[in-house]
Parts: sequence; C-alpha cells; structure tokens
Amino acid sequence: MVSEMTHRERVMAALSHRQPDKVPVDLGGTRDSTIVVEGYERLKAHFGVRDANPLTSRMMQVVDVHETILQALDIDTRGIFPRTPPDVLLGEDRYRDEWGVERVRPPGSHYFDQVTFPLSGEITVRDIARYRWPDPTAPIRREGLKERVQQIRRAGCAAVLNLQSGFVHVSQYLRGFADWFMDLASDKKLAAALFDAVLEVNLGINRALLEEVGAEVDVVMASDDLGLQNGLMMSPELYRELFKPRQRRYFQQMHDLSPAKLFFHTCGSVAAILDDLIEIGVEVLNPVQVTAAGMDPLTLKGRYGDRLAFWGAIDTQYVLPRGSVAEVKAEVERRIEELGAGGGYVLGAVHNIQPDVPVENIIAMYRHAREYVPSFARRHGTRGISAQTREGKAT
Repeated sequence: MVSEMTHRERVMAALSHRQPDKVPVDLGGTRDSTIVVEGYERLKAHFGVRDANPLTSRMMQVVDVHETILQALDIDTRGIFPRTPPDVLLGEDRYRDEWGVERVRPPGSHYFDQVTFPLSGEITVRDIARYRWPDPTAPIRREGLKERVQQIRRAGCAAVLNLQSGFVHVSQYLRGFADWFMDLASDKKLAAALFDAVLEVNLGINRALLEEVGAEVDVVMASDDLGLQNGLMMSPELYRELFKPRQRRYFQQMHDLSPAKLFFHTCGSVAAILDDLIEIGVEVLNPVQVTAAGMDPLTLKGRYGDRLAFWGAIDTQYVLPRGSVAEVKAEVERRIEELGAGGGYVLGAVHNIQPDVPVENIIAMYRHAREYVPSFARRHGTRGISAQTREGKAT
C-alpha cells in the first residue's frame, strides 16, 4: 500500500516512474496548462476570490492561478513565471513585446493576434545579425525567483520553472508563417541563421534563470510546437536535419544547469519524433493532444512509458467544453487507467482551459481525479484518501 504523499513527493514519484499514492494533478503550473481570463473569472467567482488577474501570457490571456483555488482543488504543482522587460503599450488593445512583435486584440476576441512580422519579406543573413535582439541579462528576469521557490517549498508543492521557448515559435513570429515555411523549402541557410539567432538569445535568458534557481526546482518547462492535428509541421527528415541539433543544445543546457525533470510542451501530432525527443533529453511530454493523429494514450504508454512521462491528456477539443460532468469524469477515469499505472502521469487539460469550459466541468475534472481509485491501485490494495482527509489536508 502506498502511504499518503505530499504534493511534491507525488509529482516527483510519478515523473520518476514510481507509483504515487494517487495520480498528481496540475492547474497553472505552466503557461500552457492554466486558464484563459474569462473562464478564470467564473472560477474565481465560484471560490469567492476577488483578487486581480496576474497574466502569465498577454498574448494568450492566461493567468497565474490564485492560491485559494489551487488549494481548494488540491493541485500538486506551482508555477514559477520569470518576469520579462515590460511590453510597450500602443493603445488599450495593442502592444509590442521585447522581440519587436506587435499584437492587437480584435473587438470581441479572447486573445491578441499578431499584426507585425519584423523580419518578413526579402531579407538576408546580415539583416538577421543586425536585428535589435532582447537583452538576455536584463536584471528583471531574475527578480523574485528565489522567493517564489521558497514559497512553493513551504507549501509542499512541486516547483515548475517556466523557461523561454526554444526557437521555433519566435522565429515564426519574426519571419511570418508563410515566409518561415518557404525558407524551409527554399532557403535553409537563412532559416538556420534565424533559428540560431533566436536560440542564442533564449539560451542566454535560460542560463540566467537556471543559474538563479535551477538547482532548487523540481521541473523545468521547455516549449516549442512542432505538431499539427494530423502530423508534424515539417517532415521527420527535415526535423532531424534542421531542428533536432538545435533542440539538443536547448535541452542539454537545462540538464547541465539543473537536476530537475525536463518537461517539453509541444502540441499536436508528434508521435513520429518521440524517439528523437527522448534521445535528446525530454523526460516529460505535454500536452499529450489525444485527438491528434498517432497520440492515442494507451499506445504511447505501451511504447514509451518506461522512458517518458505524460502530462495533460484530458481532452479540450470536445470533452471539457462540450461534455457533461459525467463525460468529464469518464475521461478522467480513462486517462488515469491508460497512463497512470506505475507512475508516469500528471493529469491536466490538453493545453490551457478555454473560456467556453463550464466551471462544473473544471471542478469535476480535478475532484474526480482525487476521488477515483483506478483498477491498478485496487489490485495492489491502495485506497483513496477520504473526503474528510482531503479537506483537512494542509497544502
């Protein structure tokens, strides 16, 4: 029988492929596993929270979830979100970020859309070299990190350090998506130069963060989307030629500067390169987009479960926004049964919880994850923690 664990013990057991007392759960541990402002307002109202909404991404309009809600839902993770140089506000619904990219929120939209692509069109490698890049050493990036880690430690939770993404997203934002894909087909030298320039900046930023708290955190969060709904956004061969060597550097720095588990967020269908990602250092895959091609959880667990932990997997395309509470509970049970045996699973939504998800479905997801005793636990005599114990447990 597995004895009751702290939040941190539970997460670290699961990520180390040991059976925890119950499957750990995440809400808000990363900028890609939190909740959009409009949905958060309803969640706050339910729990009587009146504080402001601290954003972890202005573009995605997602928040750093309030401690009251995290405790009420018995969440095991806590996010560390480094600050960045402030955006330049160009109006009520327009801003420019430190990369020089401008975004606008159209009337009625939940999010900000990109409207400038600073390195689009006919450019050369020299134009890339002369671009005004962000300062990786800006002191604001380190502010408050140690204090936040200490706060998380006192709460007994797993500390997740959110690092800069690698080079895919930012190079797309700078170049523009059409030119970016054309470069892959017709000018790999230019694409490589842009990838390298972006990667050097982000490696510099991440080094500063890891040197500050890398030794003290439990999970480091890396990110860059490589998949679409039906497959990779590039061929596996092109991935291995242009992307994999640079991602190897990106991940290796994290392993060199921190003993933490390496979590990689990459949306869509990435089954074709999971062996590659494992080879270059990925230990935890998020969000496990279960509706994408080749991302069946049972298959992934059987093929990679001894080498890769999974984080997410609760469907956000249909079940969370459109399903009933009963369907949400069934989804929770299904994913725990498929991914939870022997550890290796942290339960959460596939990417950020969107504004159309009913509050009752959010609550059902997390509370049922605590209530449900999976078949593999029943076989080994593990018992669920009673509601009275859960409510009285200090977090």
